[in-house]
Amino acid sequence: MAMRRLEEIMAHNQAFVENEEYEKYWPKRSGNKRLVIVSCMDARLTELLPKAFNIHDGDAKLIKNAGAIITAPFGNIMRSVLVALYELNGNEVVICGHHDCGMTGIDPQTVVGHMVERGVPAQTIKTLHHSGVDFDKWLTGFENVQSSVTKSVDIVRNHPLLPPNTPVHGMIIDPKTGALEWVVDGYEYLEREAAEEQA
Repeated sequence: MAMRRLEEIMAHNQAFVENEEYEKYWPKRSGNKRLVIVSCMDARLTELLPKAFNIHDGDAKLIKNAGAIITAPFGNIMRSVLVALYELNGNEVVICGHHDCGMTGIDPQTVVGHMVERGVPAQTIKTLHHSGVDFDKWLTGFENVQSSVTKSVDIVRNHPLLPPNTPVHGMIIDPKTGALEWVVDGYEYLEREAAEEQA
């Protein structure tokens, strides 16, 4: 009988621990960049994004989800951002989307169709729909990564629990080259806001 995936992982892990391979992953220094980065779960970014940002052990808290999208001010992603800022020494937030994202143009009804194909009963979908679950909103992607990043930045920036004077930036990374585009400048926004208050 073939070894199942988690059995393979557990066998590898046992050797990993016994051979003390973990030692090379111990933090070599404490981080000083204090970034909180919300990025996409795309596998291409796993190693590329930290290299492109020049972040090392402890420099940033990385929060990943599908599309680097924040849709709910009091959802899990925003909760993680606030915990990182208040309890884990973060002091700047970066929303980093990427080009060629799988969430671009995603059709919620197609996703629901795939759920049914994979065995979720159509009656369950119908019950959830009649219970108030809006699949079109819950499973939505975006048409334009720049506007998606900007919307997520706005949700964070306008959150009533965001620490005052916290820069919230928007960036886009090229998943092939790591090139970064600065879409929303959080410093500029804070400076403009301060100038308006003094006027």
